[in-house]
Amino acid sequence: MSVSSSGLSSSAAPSDDPQRTSDPLLGRRLLIVEDDPYIALALEETLTEFGLVIAGMARSVDEAVRLSRDDGVDLALLDVNIGHERIDPVADALAARGCPFIFTTGCGRAGLPEAHLEHAMVEKPFYVEEILTALRSELSRAEER
Repeated sequence: MSVSSSGLSSSAAPSDDPQRTSDPLLGRRLLIVEDDPYIALALEETLTEFGLVIAGMARSVDEAVRLSRDDGVDLALLDVNIGHERIDPVADALAARGCPFIFTTGCGRAGLPEAHLEHAMVEKPFYVEEILTALRSELSRAEER
């Protein structure tokens, strides 16, 4: 699956994966912070198909900070640049409560918040499998702490 401004596409259905029932992402509540409404909608629809529960969608940093403080969020997917704002306050709020998160960006690692360089990043345009792998990795890393 890849994402573009027109959405996600798939080469295999989620149910084709025999290990899906043991996927650590199943039932996890995900916060998506993405200012592009088409990408956000495509992520919501596709990640739901893979067993994640969308706990919230934010298109602004203020809204994302508010949602990131909610105990109903297990993981987060953060676009680095939300309009003209940077995602740093959201990453700080999530890190303060030990909530795992990953970044998406078209700017490479140099654009990540300096305080959170250890977190996984997926470069746009991306495949949904990259998002899922990065989320699993961050979840595993957080559970080891």
